[in-house]
Amino acid sequence: MITKPKGTYDVLPLESKEWQKLEEVIRKICKLYNYKEIRTPIFESSDVFHRDQNDTSDMVTKETYDFKDRSDRGITLRPEGTAGVARAFVENKLYVDNPVSKLFYMGPMFRYERPQKGRNRQFSQFGVEALGSDSAYIDAEVIALGASLIRALGLKDVTVKINSLGDEESRSKYKEVLVNYFSKYQDCLCDDCKNRLVKNPLRILDCKVDRDQEFFKAAPKINDYLNQESKDRFKKVLDSLDSMDLKYVIDDNLVRGLDYYCHTVFELEVNVPEFGAQNVIGAGGRYNKLISDLGGPLTPGVGMAFGMERLLLATNFAGKKLAKDDSIHAYFIALGEKAEKEALKIMNACRIGGLSCEMDYLNGSLKSQFKKADKNNARFTIIFGENELEEMKCNIKDNETDNQETISLLEVYNYILSKLNKASACNTCPSKN
Repeated sequence: MITKPKGTYDVLPLESKEWQKLEEVIRKICKLYNYKEIRTPIFESSDVFHRDQNDTSDMVTKETYDFKDRSDRGITLRPEGTAGVARAFVENKLYVDNPVSKLFYMGPMFRYERPQKGRNRQFSQFGVEALGSDSAYIDAEVIALGASLIRALGLKDVTVKINSLGDEESRSKYKEVLVNYFSKYQDCLCDDCKNRLVKNPLRILDCKVDRDQEFFKAAPKINDYLNQESKDRFKKVLDSLDSMDLKYVIDDNLVRGLDYYCHTVFELEVNVPEFGAQNVIGAGGRYNKLISDLGGPLTPGVGMAFGMERLLLATNFAGKKLAKDDSIHAYFIALGEKAEKEALKIMNACRIGGLSCEMDYLNGSLKSQFKKADKNNARFTIIFGENELEEMKCNIKDNETDNQETISLLEVYNYILSKLNKASACNTCPSKN
């Protein structure tokens, strides 16, 4: 038996409705914030992701799926969404007609990492990118969008972890201080951090191996080295979060895993005990040189991404059901070949009219067909055999009220529609109390 590759999974019919509902909620939230969808290729030229030899992020150095195509061109399966969106922004000159482009994407990403619960080698990611504005307020808007999504999924307890990496002047000064400090403890650093010390010292702060050592905890903090402009900008972001009643915690060691970030970086956490310490559900930050690195004009940007599997896991752990149980409008129990042929004809007319219908195609017993109607959560069950067909009659049962009537087969569609419309009208009536 051929099985799926390690680190991948199948979304089965009973699960796909949860995915569809998640995607629906994402689209609604993005519409509220006026973000438009963009779809980019699943694979890109390797140069889109491997731009800088000094990039020491695990994603770039260890986890990308890289290969040569038949024309010997370097190709990489996208490990994240931002770089591909940036490439599309430059190639299609989106900056010409839109001073600020607010974009969102959803789709599969690929990273060769150790598979674990909620983390796979093929995974789905939702993200937003706001390109063209350097405003601190749009940083806050992106964070608010993420918090709104989490709340829309029924997860109420959202905390923002946030930090500022400052502008280029602040980061250069801080990097020099970090190198001087960690050089004294070089022998105590893990192998990855020894490499980061030379290539990208900021990335040391993201280390999961050394972070509990005392010398690591005593390392200089970037907030002490921000210039006044960077401090003022960060304060604007925090003041904006305060104005929207968004809880946040300033985390001095937060640098994020990708090397193109500057100024605001953040993570969104939810209180889900089953996640343990790994309760980050979304993250992002500002990047002001990525577009120019890809050949476009100097364009500021800010973005955020969520692992969609993590979102679904969080809602499930919290006991929140995104999608209702599957149901159909009508299940047809047709007894005899002539009745089955007529049922197929009526079902097709009902489907064209917007009603979901089903019937048995296995010649099951009457009892088994009633069970299938229940399994499909059918609102109505239509029963007729060849005797009823001669009179063009059928028995129709409303499974919500248990009321059963005999009607003309020609009136099935109108009958169901009138009952559904009546129920809908009752649900929207104001209370008599």
